[in-house]
Amino acid sequence: MNSITMKLQADELIRLALQEDITSEDVSTNAVMPTEQQGTVELIAKEDGIMAGLDVYARVFTLLDPATVVAFQVKDGDRVQPGDLIGTVTGDIRVLLSGERVALNYLQRMSGIATYTRQVADLLEGSGVTLLDTRKTTPNCRIFEKYAVRIGGGCNHRYNLSDGVLLKDNHIGAAGSITNAINMAKAYAPFVRKIEIEVETLEQVKEAVDAGADIIMLDNMTPNTMRQAVQLIDGRAQTECSGNITKENIARIREIGVDFVSSGALTHSAPILDISMKHLHAI
Repeated sequence: MNSITMKLQADELIRLALQEDITSEDVSTNAVMPTEQQGTVELIAKEDGIMAGLDVYARVFTLLDPATVVAFQVKDGDRVQPGDLIGTVTGDIRVLLSGERVALNYLQRMSGIATYTRQVADLLEGSGVTLLDTRKTTPNCRIFEKYAVRIGGGCNHRYNLSDGVLLKDNHIGAAGSITNAINMAKAYAPFVRKIEIEVETLEQVKEAVDAGADIIMLDNMTPNTMRQAVQLIDGRAQTECSGNITKENIARIREIGVDFVSSGALTHSAPILDISMKHLHAI
């Protein structure tokens, strides 16, 4: 992760996670380690997967004590196998123990997302379809989860509501029609912003094209309806497929002709990657 992003965005969130885990003191650690003692511990992979979040993992410990030394044998994006030594953490044993769970939570979660994303991206390889994530992320973890998607070979959709215009069904309901929603967005948003709109029927596709949408999201359509929609749009707007897209069904999108496919499952359904800290000892 970029060092500026880490300092300005991630550090505060990591501190909050640590404060959630230690509201007054780490009773267990303070009981068995009442004074400073230098030690080291190994970070070991327990299953196949793609690493993501190593800098975040390390930052947990250096926030607790800047003197902590974290040395990695791999980098984000590398594949690991059970038993692989990912790295070591050396420093005050109290820091190693108190930061262990939070550090592993970030690393397991981010590596799990990267692993799942890589599996899905591989299913689209050679199709010309760009794989996107969504805003269906864990609260206060979006910066970490969207980074993990990129490491896994996916691309980011909007980071947040300030990032772009996406008019969904309730926006259309509020505006009164697809045409009204698009015209109002064009009048309000900066001219550099593309206007994306969600549609569910071929009639809505035609209205969105006629109103001048830049990107048309085909939401929860059958493959056959999506194929008809792409033909109807005929290159006049970019196309995105969305709606319950998972690793199990994404292959059906390959040959339809859409430009993008977005999948909330990349972040909300990816299992963690099993990683452990083992063999802690004093030095």
